[in-house]
Formats: sequence, structure tokens, C-alpha cells
Amino acid sequence: MEAESEPYVRLATMRQLHQAVADLNTARSLADTLQTVADGIVAGLGYGLACVNLVRPDGDLVVAAFAGSSAAEALITGRVGSRSSWERRLSMGEAWDELRFIPHTDGWVLLDDDVPQWHTEGPEPRFEDEWHPEDRLYAPMYASGGGLDLLGVISVDRPRNGRRPGAWGREALQMYASQAAIAISNARLRANMQRALVRLEREQQALRASEESFRQAFEYAPSGMAIAEMGGDQHGRLLRTNDALCRLLGRPASVLRRYSFADLVHPEDVGTLLRTSAEGGRAELRLGRRDGTYLWVSLRNSVVADTTDGPRFLLTHVEDIEERKRHELHLAHRASHDALTGLPNSAELRSRLGARLCERPHSVATTAVEALDAAYGDVDDPDTRTHGYDVDSAPGGPYDHHVHAVAPDTGDDDGAKGLAVLFCDLDGFKSINDRFGHHTGDAVLIEVARRLTICVRDGDTVARLGGDEFVVLADGLGAADAADLAVRLRNAIIPPIRVDGRAVRVGASFGIGWAACGMTAEEVLRSADQRMYVEKRSRSKVHRRAG
Repeated sequence: MEAESEPYVRLATMRQLHQAVADLNTARSLADTLQTVADGIVAGLGYGLACVNLVRPDGDLVVAAFAGSSAAEALITGRVGSRSSWERRLSMGEAWDELRFIPHTDGWVLLDDDVPQWHTEGPEPRFEDEWHPEDRLYAPMYASGGGLDLLGVISVDRPRNGRRPGAWGREALQMYASQAAIAISNARLRANMQRALVRLEREQQALRASEESFRQAFEYAPSGMAIAEMGGDQHGRLLRTNDALCRLLGRPASVLRRYSFADLVHPEDVGTLLRTSAEGGRAELRLGRRDGTYLWVSLRNSVVADTTDGPRFLLTHVEDIEERKRHELHLAHRASHDALTGLPNSAELRSRLGARLCERPHSVATTAVEALDAAYGDVDDPDTRTHGYDVDSAPGGPYDHHVHAVAPDTGDDDGAKGLAVLFCDLDGFKSINDRFGHHTGDAVLIEVARRLTICVRDGDTVARLGGDEFVVLADGLGAADAADLAVRLRNAIIPPIRVDGRAVRVGASFGIGWAACGMTAEEVLRSADQRMYVEKRSRSKVHRRAG
């Protein structure tokens, strides 16, 4: 650098500085910007060597660019100095405004730290401001252009005029460091923006690929798929359906978009659907087809968000389980029904009978007053008076919703109704089996089951206990009603039964029992069985003859 007191030298330096700063803004990448910073110091500020140390994310500084010596560049480029060593250097020496100068006389204490160096030994200065090879001059760069957030440090060496920079040279280096910090920050920002754009483009490509993959998986799935709205006035409305669901329900997609699953579900399954309309919900229910029939399906729901805070949709997977349900119902029917006659079997009979019984006996009030007392308590008893409210929740109390089974008085028909249990045993069936074989006997049992079934009401139960024994459960009958029913059933059984061109006849003996709370199902059936045997012995053999 020439004598700084001469105005034309300052003007030339200003031009060189202006050109160097202009070059900073032409670099295309962060690496180019860093190298341009180092080259500008050598070309525009009159130094023989320049090094740019950049702060890494971990806080240490790395030699990111070097200019002026290819040998020194190869030696230290890419090497790292710790943050603590750099802070030590920037805190010692002479402060030239924001610059830091460490003369060779003080620099010996830095020879053993880990900051990369290229300095060589040299003779003692011949005059006061002569530059020594071990002198160090640093220009810190701050991200805010002068704040405390260190961005990097510029190191310079070997001024061409051989002198330490004067006031003008120091100001020029400081100005350049400030502009370099801005250029590096902008380059970083551009690099971050470019990386963000690349990442965004990749994410958009991945999203498009994911959407296309979902579309294909949705459209071409072998089982039904649907997307429905969540929340709002249109909650549950179908927005999109695939071809498999359209075929399953026999409706085109344009028609299905008018409905929700609540419009298509079987009335008995509405509650099941409502309990399932949540994330992860699944259920088995029936959906209506276009032809008016219902199809058993399995629904599996999951919630899908359009964006982070965007609308949520219900993705529903619909699987046809009609065949499995039919098989399950068939197995359940086989387990609870007689294989020969199709009537409920012994286990199902006991289950239905047990459902009507409870452990607490229930007596019949003989008068209207006693009935009221039984329902509301004895109002004359101060111990049971509760100011109009009975909070007893035990069985039989006002909050006991079980309808108690009561046995009517068979001796005096007072109009009381109960659950009649008619035990039927066929007369003469064994002789038919012995004479004509089991094939004929099975045909007789099937016909008897049919005749019994058509003689009872829809809500009554006709069951086969086994062998030639049948049981009829008929609720809401009085003693006379039960006796009349037994006569009708016997009369229905007596007419001849034709099997393979042969007419055979069987008789029937009935015993009438009554189900009452406090009894078990076995006790009720035993009571009816005993009465049947009493009735069978009381009838003459001629009336019981069959064949």
C-alpha cells in the first residue's frame, strides 16, 4: 500500500474496494462468495495473503477460503480452530476499532493453540511500523453487520507496502469485512432458500407420488373404500367411493354421494354405526343394496387430515362378510336347534326359560289393595314410609325392571296369567320305530314338530328335548287357556301321518307346568314332566294306542 496521506492513493484504493465489494454480489454460491471475499482482499486491499474462517453450526471456525498462496491454501484449508481459541485471540492484542492486531512480540503465546496458521519467522522490524511475518491482523465479521453474533473472521498477512495499515487502511479493511459479512449472510440465505426449494419440490413430488399411490390403491382396491366428511352439517356424507363399493351396494358413485352410511345401514344397526364413527372404530353391520336387500359388511374407520390444521375426513374400509356371517349364523343355529326337526334344542329351551326366571320368589297379590301395597309399600307402616319415594333397588323393588314369572292358581281360575310349560310325550312312537324303522320314526317326529309349530302363536316356543319329547312355552296364559292349548295340540297330533305310502298314528300325553321366579329351569321342566306322567297313567291304554 502506498503512502496513505496522498489523496490519489486513497482514491485508487476506494476504487479497488468498490470493485471488490461489487464482486461479492456476483458470486452464485456460498463457496464462491467465500473465495471472492478472500480474493478481494488480495486484489483490492493490498495484502499478499487472506484467509476466511467461517463459524460452523457447532461454534468452531473452519478455514473456508484462502487467497495469495497455493501452498498455504493446501496446508490449512478445511482445518478447524476451536471457538475458545479464537475468542482468546480476539480478546488480546491491540483493538483497532473492530479489528484486532496481535504484534509478533505477543504472538508467541499463540503458537501452541489449535487455530490453523501459516506464519513464518523473520528478522526484527527495521522501523516502527514495519510488518513482521508473525504479526497477526483479524477482521471479525458479524451476522448483523456489527452485532455480537460472530459469523467468521478474516485473517490478513503480508501487506505489499511492508507496513502495518494506517487509519485509512484499517477503515477500508473494516468496511470490507462488514460488506463481506452481508454478502456471506445473503449467500447463506440463498443457499438455505435453494435447499428449502429443493426440499419443498422433493416433498411435493413425494406428495404427488403418495397421492397417486393412494388414488390407485383406493380406486383399485378389491374391497370397498369410502371417504366421508367429519364434522359440520354434512357429517358422514360420502365424498368418494371406489368401484368395489359401488358394485357391492349396486349403486353408482354419483348416487352414493347423496348418502351417508347412516342412510344405508339397517335400522337395527344404527346404534352400532354411531358407536363406530370414531378413529380406529370397527363394526359388523348390514348395509342396504339397491335391490332392497341388506348385506353384512365389516367397517373399519380411520381419520385422515388433509393438512396439519386442515379438514379431517373419515376413511372407511368396507369388506363383504356375507358368506362368513351366513356360516356363523348356520353354526349358531345348529348349536341351538335340533338337527332333525329344526326346533330349538334342549340347551336353547333352557336358555329361553332361564331368561324368564330370577332367584327371588314373587307371590301374587290376591286383591287390588294388596297389589297396590306390593307395588308402593304399606303406607300404614311408618318403617317403610319414604315420603312417596321407595329407593329400594333390590330385586322386586320399584327399580327392578324384570317381569316376574308367576304361576296362576290352577285350582281356582282367577284370571291370573303366567308362563305355561307344556311337556309332551308321544304315545306309541317306540312301536313305530320298532316295526317300521328309524326312517319312518324320523318322518313322524318331523311331522309332529310341524303340527305343533302351526298350532302356537308367533311368540311361543316349541322345542324338542330329545327322543319323542317336546316342550311348548306359552306366555300370558291362564290355567284354562293352557288346558285348551294342550287339547288343541293333542288333536293336531292324532290324525294319521303318511310315510312312504303307509299311514301311521301316534298319540300324545301333555303335562302342564308353570314357570315361577324362585324356581330353576330344571325344576320347572321336572314339574311339567311329572304332571305329564300323571296324565299319561290316568288315561286308558286304548286312548294311548298308536301304530
